[in-house]
Amino acid sequence: MKQENPWIQICPGIKRRTHAHGRTMYQMIAQLDAGSLMPEHQHSQEQIVHILSGRMRLIVEGTSHELTTGDSFYLASNVPHGVETVEDTRVLDTFSPPRDDYLAADEKERGSEKVKKLNS
Repeated sequence: MKQENPWIQICPGIKRRTHAHGRTMYQMIAQLDAGSLMPEHQHSQEQIVHILSGRMRLIVEGTSHELTTGDSFYLASNVPHGVETVEDTRVLDTFSPPRDDYLAADEKERGSEKVKKLNS
């Protein structure tokens, strides 16, 4: 039986779930509620953002890029970026190298879910 990865909240109104990963790549689905904001941040991974549905503004180094269903955007390593969600949006994000911080959070969440099941 395939183990389902947990949904994990990144910030208010934005959650993510690991979709797939390997030695050099990591992929996740993100669900962003309309009106949610992801503060500006940066990371060492390269990232490709692909909009599965919805509409959002990706702010890259202070410049706003409106993305809608079917659009993709490449972010180089360590480029400051944030998000303003215009409407409910689903995103497929791909990172290279993998997001070890997200994989560790998945493992931690799975462990806490097992404890909850054992205690119920």
